[in-house]
Amino acid sequence: MANIGSNPATSRRVGILPIPGFAMMSFAALTEPMRAANLLARRELYEVVTVGSDMTPIQSSGAGMVAPLVEVGETDAFDYLFVVAGGDPTLYNDRSVLNWLTRLARAGVPLGGVSGGPIILARAGLMNGRRMTVHWEHAGALAEISPSLVLERSLYVIDRDRVTCAGGTAPMDLMHALITQHHGTQFARLVSDWFMHTEIRPSAGPQRSGLVERVGTTVPAILDAVEAMEANVAGPLELSRLAEVAGLSPRQLNRLFHDKLGRSVMRYYRELRLEKAQSLLRNSPLSLTEIALATGFASSAHFSRAYSARFGQPPSAYR
Repeated sequence: MANIGSNPATSRRVGILPIPGFAMMSFAALTEPMRAANLLARRELYEVVTVGSDMTPIQSSGAGMVAPLVEVGETDAFDYLFVVAGGDPTLYNDRSVLNWLTRLARAGVPLGGVSGGPIILARAGLMNGRRMTVHWEHAGALAEISPSLVLERSLYVIDRDRVTCAGGTAPMDLMHALITQHHGTQFARLVSDWFMHTEIRPSAGPQRSGLVERVGTTVPAILDAVEAMEANVAGPLELSRLAEVAGLSPRQLNRLFHDKLGRSVMRYYRELRLEKAQSLLRNSPLSLTEIALATGFASSAHFSRAYSARFGQPPSAYR
C-alpha cells in the first residue's frame, strides 16, 4: 500500500478503541489534531468514532472517561482503527476484540496502536513481519513475549497498513505526518501550530535537529521530503507526492537534491530504504522476503539487485 489512508473520500472515518486504563494524554494527542483539522478546514476531514466492548464509558488511567459511539464488531467501515492502551497490555486477552481486529486486518483496514496498543496488535498476531514501536515502558515485556518482532525505539513507525506509536505526546508527531500525507505540509503545519506544537519530531528521532544532522543540510524543503521518506519506508511515495510535501515542483526538488546532496530525490530515497534494510538484516530475524516488503521492494529479487548495486554484495551474503 503506497500511501495508507489515501482514500479519495473527502472525509476519513477513524476508529479509536481505548482499552480500560488507557492514558488520556495519548488519547488526546491522537484525536485533538483531527478535531483541529476539521475546525481549520471548516468541514469534516476526519470523523472520529470511539469504539468500546460495550456501550458503557471507558475509564482512563486517571479521572477521565470516554463514551463509546459504537460497539466492537458493530461496523468494519473505518479508514483507520487505532488501539490506545496503557497499564499492562500484556495481560489483555479479550478474544472478541482480538478476533475483530484480525477481521479488520483481513478487510484491509489500516490498524494502529498507541502507547501499549501495539502490544495488543501483536497479541492478535497482526505485527508479524512488520517494523513497530511501543512505549519504552512496555518494550522489554514485548521483546520477551515476542522476540521475533522487529521493535524499534522510535516515536512512531508506519509500515504499510500498520501504524504504531510510542504514546505520550508522540501521537501529535504521528498525526502531523498523516495529515501531511492527506492534506499537505502547509495545512499540517497549521494544525500543529494550533497546539503550539512547533518542533515537529520525525519518526526516527527525538527532534528535528537530529534530522538536520543525518541529512547534512538545513534546507526546509529537503528536510520535509526526507521526513516523509523516513515515515514511508515500506510504502514509498512517488516523486510527485514528495515534491508536493516539500512545496516544490518535482523538477525543482530534484535540482535541490542534486545541488545539496549530490543525487536525485529517488536515488536518495532508495539508498535510505536500503540502509534500513541493512539494519534489519543485522538486527532482526526477518526473512529476506519480509525485509524486502518492509523496505518497499516489490520482490526479494528486486531487493537483492538493488542491495547488491548499493553495497557490492547480495543481502544473503551479508546475513
